[in-house]
Amino acid sequence: MAAADADRPDRVAPEEEPPVAGVVDRNIAALVRRRREQKFATGLQDRIADAITRFAGSMPFVYLHLLVFGGWIVINLGWVPMVRAFDPTFVVLAMVASVEAIFISTFVMISQNRMAAQADQRADLDLQVSLLGEHEITKIMTLVTEIAKRMDIPAAHDPELDELQENVSPDRVLDRLEKPSGEVD
Repeated sequence: MAAADADRPDRVAPEEEPPVAGVVDRNIAALVRRRREQKFATGLQDRIADAITRFAGSMPFVYLHLLVFGGWIVINLGWVPMVRAFDPTFVVLAMVASVEAIFISTFVMISQNRMAAQADQRADLDLQVSLLGEHEITKIMTLVTEIAKRMDIPAAHDPELDELQENVSPDRVLDRLEKPSGEVD
């Protein structure tokens, strides 16, 4: 175990970790497979935009710019003997930097748009899973409440249980969320 993990009581050595449930392994494998499929299905243009975005967001990109722009500035200030200034007013440098910024921001926006679309898909999946879970819990509550009533358990007669046993309509919830606060049906 690493020294940093030794201080954390919630962390156990890998050989001591309990096995993961089979359903978790299947879900992880499905997610990994889906991400690979999405990556493979990504078009050449999007892969290029992603590669440029990845590089533009890296330290080698910063170092390269320090070297190129720093060298450009040093040369054009006349600090390098025997090298003639080629952009003494730095207008060309400003133009190069501006054009580069336009292209880099475009590549970043392309990547962000694709990532937003993937996030929307994941949110839709989360919603579907949540709705399914809510439906299953409602059914289980109905069964358990019915059992509790037949066994004459006092908690089975809680009036709130009837309300909780109703299926939630996603449309009604969304409609309610879209109303201005304080406005009630």
